[in-house]
Amino acid sequence: MSSRAHRPLIFLDVDGTLIPFSARPVLTERAARGTDAAVSGPGNPLLDRLDPDDGRRLLALGCQLIWATTWMAEANEVISPRIGLPDLPIVVWPDDDGDLPRGLHWKTAHLTRWAAGRPFVWLDDEITDTDRQWVAAHHPARALPHRVDPHQALTGADLSAVRRWLGEPDDAF
Repeated sequence: MSSRAHRPLIFLDVDGTLIPFSARPVLTERAARGTDAAVSGPGNPLLDRLDPDDGRRLLALGCQLIWATTWMAEANEVISPRIGLPDLPIVVWPDDDGDLPRGLHWKTAHLTRWAAGRPFVWLDDEITDTDRQWVAAHHPARALPHRVDPHQALTGADLSAVRRWLGEPDDAF
């Protein structure tokens, strides 16, 4: 896959995936020293938990990044500038996704349809084995529904797992 247009999609959640539920020690130390690159402001106090390096690390994967979050357009307005991402396409959620199989996350079927047969990675803190099995059974291309620990949010280990899935060396993180 040499062209970016043929690279897999990466669906990105925000809460629990980019914003951890627990404070990040490294960012807390940076803020205490006054070297935190995150921009504080009014609104969600958890935005200070964003890692400003996440944008660079996600872009380095060379895939098409897509917001898959209930933040919708606010992801581009609020999150992207704080982590150095350009405006990204946004998955628009249906008002009703019909009757879902028991245990299936409400995003799973819609993201699989949205991918339209393209390989994809889905980074979210709510992915379960049920979601992985459903995607494997209903999506014709390779897919990596990858659960991110919501207390840590995205880590180097998560990005290494994506790089391995892409078939690339994981020494960039």
